[in-house]
Amino acid sequence: MILNLLDTLWLTKKGYKTTVSKETPAISLADLDNTVDPGHDFDAYANGGWKKLNPLPGDRARFGSFDKLAELAEKQLNGLVKETAAQKNEKGSIADKTATLFNLGMDTVKIKEQGIKPLAPYFQEIENIKTMDDVEVEIGKFHLYGFNALFGFYGSSDAKNSSLVIAHISQSGIGMPDRDYYVKDDKRSVDLRTKYVVYIEKLLALLGDNEATVKKSAQTIMSIETRLAKASMTRLEQRDPNKTYNKMTTKALAELAPAFNWNRYFVSQGIQDPGEINLSQPLFLKEVSSILKDVPVEEWKVYLRYHLISGNASYLSDDFVNVQFDFYGKAMTGVEKMRPRWKRVLGVTSGALSEAIGQLYVAKYFPAEAKERMVKLVENLRVSLGDRIKNLEWMGPETKVKALEKLHAINVKIGYPDKWKDYSALDIVDDSYVQNIIRSNEFETKFNYAKINKPVDKSQWYMSPQTVNAYYAPDMNEIVFPAAILQPPFFFLKGDDAVNYGAIGVVIGHELTHGFDDEGRKFDKNGNLTDWWTAEDSKLFDEKAKVLSDQFSNFIVIDSLHADGKLSLGENLADLGGLNISYQAFKSVNKETGKIDGFTPDQRFYLAYAHVWAQNIRDKEIERRTKEDPHALGRLRILGPLKNLPEFHQAFGIKPTQEMYLEESKRAKIW
Repeated sequence: MILNLLDTLWLTKKGYKTTVSKETPAISLADLDNTVDPGHDFDAYANGGWKKLNPLPGDRARFGSFDKLAELAEKQLNGLVKETAAQKNEKGSIADKTATLFNLGMDTVKIKEQGIKPLAPYFQEIENIKTMDDVEVEIGKFHLYGFNALFGFYGSSDAKNSSLVIAHISQSGIGMPDRDYYVKDDKRSVDLRTKYVVYIEKLLALLGDNEATVKKSAQTIMSIETRLAKASMTRLEQRDPNKTYNKMTTKALAELAPAFNWNRYFVSQGIQDPGEINLSQPLFLKEVSSILKDVPVEEWKVYLRYHLISGNASYLSDDFVNVQFDFYGKAMTGVEKMRPRWKRVLGVTSGALSEAIGQLYVAKYFPAEAKERMVKLVENLRVSLGDRIKNLEWMGPETKVKALEKLHAINVKIGYPDKWKDYSALDIVDDSYVQNIIRSNEFETKFNYAKINKPVDKSQWYMSPQTVNAYYAPDMNEIVFPAAILQPPFFFLKGDDAVNYGAIGVVIGHELTHGFDDEGRKFDKNGNLTDWWTAEDSKLFDEKAKVLSDQFSNFIVIDSLHADGKLSLGENLADLGGLNISYQAFKSVNKETGKIDGFTPDQRFYLAYAHVWAQNIRDKEIERRTKEDPHALGRLRILGPLKNLPEFHQAFGIKPTQEMYLEESKRAKIW
């Protein structure tokens, strides 16, 4: 069911018509800095003007072309939601749910008056805990409510039988975004640990705890979370899908982690018999069992109470919101001020009713011709990658056959789902902002659980149409491009081939290459985790990939901090592959040879690519992303791959003595 009849009629009555804004110039001369030699620093040359024209806002840790487009989508959504919120809507309709949630989020007077009262039933549940059995029952409730506690549980495809959804258990339960912040002794980690403790103390003080209780509780929480962090896999370890595939029976799970009553837990989640379960990190679950034995009931109550308030602080009054922002905003990313409330509430509303709002967005802002042109672009890129695979010198014929089979099997989704999600079971009522968030979390949790032990729904999307992004799903062997990314600077409906292949073309090539990066290549054409490579070809791939990894690890991002070429390898492989694939496809279709604004087609191709990654960024955000993000910094996504491309060197006359030149023997040549 797409939407109920009433919602469909509501869309029609509102008369939404596709709106196409006036297109910005594909290459704006004002974005350049002609005082910089492109051979010296192509990012500064291509984006120096843009960076001056787009200074970093106080509420942003990073602001780039990507973020600027996201802001446009945000403004478009805001208009749709505000129009909806101003109407008198049929009770229970999507329009009513959207308006109710948005209006509640914007009603700061009501939120302040209510305080933490809407959370009182959940605090009471914790207060009523008497035994370890009660602790385990409460952890189960937390997971249904969408609160963080101890470990994660969800349904996802079986990596070695990708047509079936199975239960998964993963590491979780910590409050800082990376396990290394708990265990490393570098200056940033030590500083963040100190500030995190202060954050915990301030949050608990807002609940009315006295100073002595606050300090003792903070140490209890840090003790539990540190043990969880030490048992967790690093981000780099988690990039290996073979390490995170550990399927076992419930009996084996009970033997591995006997301190937890797993049967009772599964029943509490509405799953009588989960069957086989994948443990992403078995050693983590083993440590969870040990922690459950060691930590007394009263300390678990402290841990759960903290995660209840921390997980919901952003939906409460300003005193809670500000304390949370001080740590996760200022301390973690260096952001100076909070984003405007309407943007925060809009993001929450769009997340809770993502595809319902996405349907409104598509109806108004996504022209059919954009999808048609994208389909052609994707197929041209597919042909290009196929030709490149056939002509690879380092890959043997046996692996080539399977690589081409996988390429041809890649499914493509553009714009929006063919089947929209049904939100009729989600209750959004006019009681409190935070209670509706919890109901939304529970709706999504149960929606996910309902898939366990059922066939994978190939029609499902994992990004909403209004999301400015794209993805490749290795278990589905599919690439997905939401409607919101199909706008400048990625996609120019009336633009020349050079800019479209340099921007969205490279994005398409990037996602296609993910099927063959260091992680994606381990999945076959059906999305199953299996080794379809010959041993020799696999060895050669790893050697070639290491060249790129080492190149990025040599970049200094700030002071003495180096980029992490191993963590960002998959994305860097995809960028380099995307550039090669799209450039070849561009050359096969481009008939223009003349200059536009003084630039040749080849130059416009590379300028369009560079402009996608134009950005200003704070020092703290540089440090954070280098630690946590598998994507290289925007500047490095320009400098890194372009150095390897002789076509780029030729386009801009890069000399062997210049920084943007890399001698042939040192270049990464893979896809």
